[in-house]
Amino acid sequence: MADSTHHTIRRAAARPRGWCCSFAGVPDSPEHRRALPASSAVGAAVPKLPPPPPLPPKSPLAPSSHHSSPSSKLAGLIDPRRILSPGRVSPIDSEGSPAVADAEGPPREQAAPFVAVREDEDGERGGERNALDLRLCLRGRDGRCVAMDLDSAVLCGSSAFFAGMVPNASASGGGGGDRRVEVDGVDNLEAFKEAVELMFEPDAMRWLARAGVSRAIAVLEVSSSIMFDRGIESCLKYIEAVPWNENEEEKLKHVFARCTFDESVCKDVLARLQQQCTSGSEDLTVQLVESITSGTNNGARKEMQSLVSGLLSKSSVYHKDLSGLNKGGLYQICRSCLSSLVELFMEDSEPVEDVGQAMTTSDSRPMIEKISKQTENLNWLFDILLNNDMAEEYVELWARQVELIRMHEQASPMFRYELSRISASVFIALGKGRIQCPSNTRCQLFHGWFRPMLTDFGWLQRCSKGLDVRILEENLGQALLTLPLHQQQSLFVEWFQCFASRGTECPNLSRAFQVWWRRSFVRSSVEVRR
Repeated sequence: MADSTHHTIRRAAARPRGWCCSFAGVPDSPEHRRALPASSAVGAAVPKLPPPPPLPPKSPLAPSSHHSSPSSKLAGLIDPRRILSPGRVSPIDSEGSPAVADAEGPPREQAAPFVAVREDEDGERGGERNALDLRLCLRGRDGRCVAMDLDSAVLCGSSAFFAGMVPNASASGGGGGDRRVEVDGVDNLEAFKEAVELMFEPDAMRWLARAGVSRAIAVLEVSSSIMFDRGIESCLKYIEAVPWNENEEEKLKHVFARCTFDESVCKDVLARLQQQCTSGSEDLTVQLVESITSGTNNGARKEMQSLVSGLLSKSSVYHKDLSGLNKGGLYQICRSCLSSLVELFMEDSEPVEDVGQAMTTSDSRPMIEKISKQTENLNWLFDILLNNDMAEEYVELWARQVELIRMHEQASPMFRYELSRISASVFIALGKGRIQCPSNTRCQLFHGWFRPMLTDFGWLQRCSKGLDVRILEENLGQALLTLPLHQQQSLFVEWFQCFASRGTECPNLSRAFQVWWRRSFVRSSVEVRR
């Protein structure tokens, strides 16, 4: 036998016991039906009462769901007015207490209780009366009751709350077994019972590992309420070392909001709950976006684009405000992508005799792949800015790309149509009214990119890459109708001539054309004053 004192868990038998517990239904006694006198406060001395009659057989109650809504020092787990004086006999032992029975049936059979036996240093167990010298009765708000026969030395040595509540043997009239304490108004009865059981466990971490995170969080809250320091440290140590799901994380946050823990024992858990650095996520967001736009693995880049877009979306559960989105940093990445796109088209515009030479660049990757990558990057950045109401400057930036507009006329059709994919995204957003740009910006955009759109529409149909050309046609016409009428006329006439010669290779803007014609030439009954 080891020199140190330890505890073991056994089934009820003839051996002496350190503590035991059972579930029992208890009817209200006269003492419970009236307010307690002032002299019955915790720790008050009262006359010794005659020993109680023999106990009737105990019966366990079916377990109920957990509750937790503590708010005071005891976190709402205990109603102080329902704590009996330690020197008085709990009515749980009153004579004639009937066994709990079903509504229409005999009393339930009693389950064999678990017993913790405390061994002395010499290996011999003391008498049962000396080991089980205190009865602790816990009564839940739902009416359930738990009676636990305990070793008061272990209980008081573990919990400062019970150390101040449990009297010594002389205060109870000399009989250690007559000491009884009742705690009423317990919200989470099961967690309270398990916190007391944990006091008798020699290996608390193993017990918590079997219990799991949710039960450990509930025991942590009770341990804080009853000032059970070893339980607090063990629960925090276990919780910090294992994964949590989102529900468990929220429960833990609520416990930390209601309870106060020593920083030395909770700092590791807090490091997982709270961001320690004071800087925001602006720089991190820019780093992530920049890593994606410069990535070389197409499959991984698209997967990461979807991930980051979901995190930054307004509908995301992770999106709270715009404080984590650096507008200036995102536009800096846009300008970098545009510069790369200009360099690629300049390289493509150099005169070559071999078509195959124009298809590849010095790094042996196909030119179309590199141009497509920058196009996808710019469309993705535009979606992020659009979803966060920051895309007005993007329209202005795209409308001023004079060099790209000039090179579009000289570039190969298999390259240049990628530029119209960017224009298509901008035209659709304007046609849906998702961007409110000044009139001169919209005019500059159509002046530069409307003709390339007419030229590349056939390629966009054949190589759509997810673009819905019907939506493009509808919103291109709607966006065009936002221009001044005299500019609409020049653009609709250009479209009319292109459509007459190329047919379906040109977008169909017939509906928008009819609206423009009516507004321009059909006399209205209402004259607009200038």
